[in-house]
Amino acid sequence: MHKQLSRYVLALSCPEKKGIVKEVSNFLYDIDATIIEAAQHGDFEANRFFLRMEFVSASKQPLLSLDEFKQKFGPIAKAYSMGWTVNDANIPTNVVIAVSKLGHCLNDVLHRWKMNLLPIDIKAVVSNHDDMHEMVDWYGLPFHHLPVTKDNKREQENQILTIMKESNAELLLLARYMQILSDYMCGALSGKAINIHHSFLPSFKGAKPYHQAFERGVKIIGATVHYVTRDLDDGPIIEQCVERVDHQFTPEKLAQVGRDNESVAFARAIKWHCEHRVILNGNRTIVFK
Repeated sequence: MHKQLSRYVLALSCPEKKGIVKEVSNFLYDIDATIIEAAQHGDFEANRFFLRMEFVSASKQPLLSLDEFKQKFGPIAKAYSMGWTVNDANIPTNVVIAVSKLGHCLNDVLHRWKMNLLPIDIKAVVSNHDDMHEMVDWYGLPFHHLPVTKDNKREQENQILTIMKESNAELLLLARYMQILSDYMCGALSGKAINIHHSFLPSFKGAKPYHQAFERGVKIIGATVHYVTRDLDDGPIIEQCVERVDHQFTPEKLAQVGRDNESVAFARAIKWHCEHRVILNGNRTIVFK
């Protein structure tokens, strides 16, 4: 069996300035790295530049450790006022999944994880209901039933945060978790929680979106995946998936198509986030697919 190459991903954003790509490329050349994938984007209205580079060792010698890379790259990052991360692409992202009573997104993520189609390591599943317990048990994962009421919401959210901390989870996946996270929870998980919304946002927020869509006679329905913020269903959008429909679709048929949209969009967003392809740009995202 061949030894897996060290494969790193550098992602950054900074004010637009001449020479950024050259500076980064020269640095990688100097540490004996070769670039295997690169993408960049300039937002001239915001005067921001975005770059993602994936690289491996150019020789049989191992690359710098991540700590060494951060130390050596630091002066360049400081000179260009960069916000940046570097990650080992061979290490999956530790995640915890939250779900309520609808299991289609959870089931899809669990299946893709089991088939090694997502770069994640699922540490636990939490739920305010017990409906998904049997499914999670089948996959051999820890299931935490954490009922929530208006009186214990802070305590329940702290339990979720504790589970994440103890399992070294970096990301919370809200797989149709039908609870509004408190401002406290949103602050604790800023940039570390992804939600799938059963609607082509910003339309049809709230309860029964497919009934709302039916009443309006829509011709396209969709699903939206976004980062969780204190503004309900208004965080930076990572992915949206749509499907054409017509007058023959009942609310039930719309919901069936919508569940497929939700599963597909959710899986894409998880994959892109965990491959370090998503960079925040204010309330928007840059996604290097």
